[in-house]
Amino acid sequence: MALQESDAALAAGDPAPAFELEGTDGKTYTLESFADDEALLLVFTCNHCPYAKAKFDLLNELANEYDDVSIVGINPNDAEEYPEDSFEKMRALVEDGTIQYDAYLRDESQEVAAAYGAACTPDPFLFEQDDENEFRLVYQGRLDDAMDPDDEATRHHVREAIDAVLAGETVDLEWQPSRGCSIKWRDEE
Repeated sequence: MALQESDAALAAGDPAPAFELEGTDGKTYTLESFADDEALLLVFTCNHCPYAKAKFDLLNELANEYDDVSIVGINPNDAEEYPEDSFEKMRALVEDGTIQYDAYLRDESQEVAAAYGAACTPDPFLFEQDDENEFRLVYQGRLDDAMDPDDEATRHHVREAIDAVLAGETVDLEWQPSRGCSIKWRDEE
């Protein structure tokens, strides 16, 4: 398991790159799917990484807690090399209630993860919807201060960022790199 820290390609204020991805519910999702929300938290994640698994409960809580924010997991990992990250396993985790995000999407081509500059699982990106109905990046970094899967969080950076967005305030957090397993990129042939 390679430990990786993110170094996002996106900067504050950048628009969210467009995507069209299949969800575990059989629907196809785009940025427009979340147009009714004030904010969108996209988390590049997976099923098998202990760092990602350690954040399932936090992301489920956020999805249940915030009505005006969509919490969306995107799994870009190579499922041929890592069968635990297959679409079928994603569906099973949603069906058994382990994952309760607003949507859990499959980035089979890995193009979306590359466009966002995602490097690890979990790697969160928080976007605020602007006056032109475009999602713009307001925070990219750690979900919380628990740096290892067994650590207990004492500070939830992502919750602070979401609360600032919903209060109409600027997100005033240092962007510290998220930490987790490297994204399992397919070998180019």
